Amino acid sequence: MRPQALFARLAALSWRRQCLAALGLGLLAALAFPPLHLVPVLLLAVPGLLVLGVAQPRWQRAAWIAFLWGWGQGVAGIWWVTEAILMDAATWWWLVPLAAPVLAAGLALFVIPPVLAARALPAGWPRLLAFAGIWVLAEMARGVLATGFPWNLMGTVWAFAALPVQGAAVVGVHGLSLVTLLLAGLPLLPGWRPWALGGLVLAGFAGFGAWRLAQPAPPDQPVELVLVQGNVAQEVKWRQDRRMPIFQHYLALTEAAARAARAAAPGRHIAILWPETASPFLLTQDPEARRLAAAALPEGATLLAGTVRAAWDPQGRLSEVWNSLAALDEAGQVQAVYDKSHLVPFGEYMPLAGILPIRLVAGSMDFSAGPGPVTLQAPGLPPFGALICYEVIFPGAVAPRPRPDWLVNVTNDAWFGVSSGPWQHLAAARLRAVEEGLPLARAAQTGISAVFDARGRRLAMLPSGETGTLAVPLPGAAPPTPFARYGLVLPGLAALLCILLGVSRGRRPAAQPRAMATEQACRRF
Repeated sequence: MRPQALFARLAALSWRRQCLAALGLGLLAALAFPPLHLVPVLLLAVPGLLVLGVAQPRWQRAAWIAFLWGWGQGVAGIWWVTEAILMDAATWWWLVPLAAPVLAAGLALFVIPPVLAARALPAGWPRLLAFAGIWVLAEMARGVLATGFPWNLMGTVWAFAALPVQGAAVVGVHGLSLVTLLLAGLPLLPGWRPWALGGLVLAGFAGFGAWRLAQPAPPDQPVELVLVQGNVAQEVKWRQDRRMPIFQHYLALTEAAARAARAAAPGRHIAILWPETASPFLLTQDPEARRLAAAALPEGATLLAGTVRAAWDPQGRLSEVWNSLAALDEAGQVQAVYDKSHLVPFGEYMPLAGILPIRLVAGSMDFSAGPGPVTLQAPGLPPFGALICYEVIFPGAVAPRPRPDWLVNVTNDAWFGVSSGPWQHLAAARLRAVEEGLPLARAAQTGISAVFDARGRRLAMLPSGETGTLAVPLPGAAPPTPFARYGLVLPGLAALLCILLGVSRGRRPAAQPRAMATEQACRRF
């Protein structure tokens, strides 16, 4: 069936079937995200959204179409949040049918503005340009509103390899989103010229990617990375009777891997990475835990370990806790500490705690936020930036000033279970490496642990659900990319330019009626 005939049939459906079609197209669009990366499905899902939205006689119905499409994409893309709830199903069973649908509903709201804008403009390039531009601005807003949740941005569909994402070094993942939406909308444009232009754009991006990857890689830094993936299940991690066995498990993995790394790279400083909250003890405040950790380290080694820090008031009552990364030297001395600054709402703190009478765990307290990104210094290591858990998903907000030489991402993806969540998280980490031109080392509790170089090439990986270690030289840092210099300014300007071109070329004639027959509405594409 020709695309135009298919779109005409979509527009001719009854209202109820149009709603079901919008939901189904949103579910289909989610297949383009990691780990499947079925990018061609967007050639049906995105045009279908526009056809259904423009076919509506009233803007309220168009908004419902956009919402249902976005809700379907959201539910299929973030269903893994249910896995986190099932870790304590006895307490939170009532959230199982609510968590993913409610979060997806929030994400779906950001699909409404671009669809309503498309509906206000005539067919062809004006509509498509404005739609793509406003979509990208909505993505940027999604990264800051309500503390931000820029998960599964449209540009992440290309993160299955290093070559397709090299454009992120210039325009970031939001710029990739803009190009993706414009390409996905080509079936709505008549003739062969738009397809030829799309082919040239793809060839240009591929050529640029191949050129960047062909450039000489920066020389490795004089550090041997050792990533430790303990593969500790979340349901046993904080049990009192399991704390010492878990700690000893990490120490044994560390000692064996560090000894092998020392033998293989005798002239390098060794940096050992433990995942987020890997230490079941307050490592920075527990002398015995630090002594045991130091005993596992060879000479000339530094341990970068995820741990919890705490503070007590003068009466000896616990007053604050932080989700932290601590750097320990071979003597067990704390050389640097980073406290997570971008906390997960409902996961690390309760928003509106004075209003909502809900606690994550009975008797628990919220984590406190750290002061913000900072470049850390530890003896023997190049300056580095620390990112704990989902802090790595925020484009333009991962590299502190002064610019570090590499990025460390520690995370506890055990919450995700066996799902698409770890792969989507990993894709965000790869994009941050490309955007900033900095190597990124990622240690995950149950996986996926990996090392990316400054151009997003994956040098080593431990899959999800495996216990083990990785040893790899720390790649060198590349010069600052255009995105590293200007951040969200470049993709923001590109989105605004698309909107201005769409509006300037697509002023609707005054005599054209708002309400149209469904077949006429489809033909306007």
